[in-house]
Amino acid sequence: MRQNKKTFSHLSLQDAQSIQPILKAIEKGIIKGKMTFSDEEDTIELKPEGLLRFKLTASESDTKHQLNIKISWNIDDPKLDDKSILSVTSGCLGKK
Repeated sequence: MRQNKKTFSHLSLQDAQSIQPILKAIEKGIIKGKMTFSDEEDTIELKPEGLLRFKLTASESDTKHQLNIKISWNIDDPKLDDKSILSVTSGCLGKK
């Protein structure tokens, strides 16, 4: 069976403060079960349901630090592949 696939992609430069409302809107969308992403070119609506697969990767080099967050779910057959526990902390690293 052939599946229709629609994708949305957006790339922009933002400072840490301007990203916070975007992340909060994603959080609220996950809680409410509906997220709409749009820009001048495209729109997509996602409805998270069931068990969500969560993947986080972080890397650093001398010139670039990167954080990728991926959240996915299956509409027809949601299954949780891994039940490992993730810990995320925030704050400043202070001198001892």
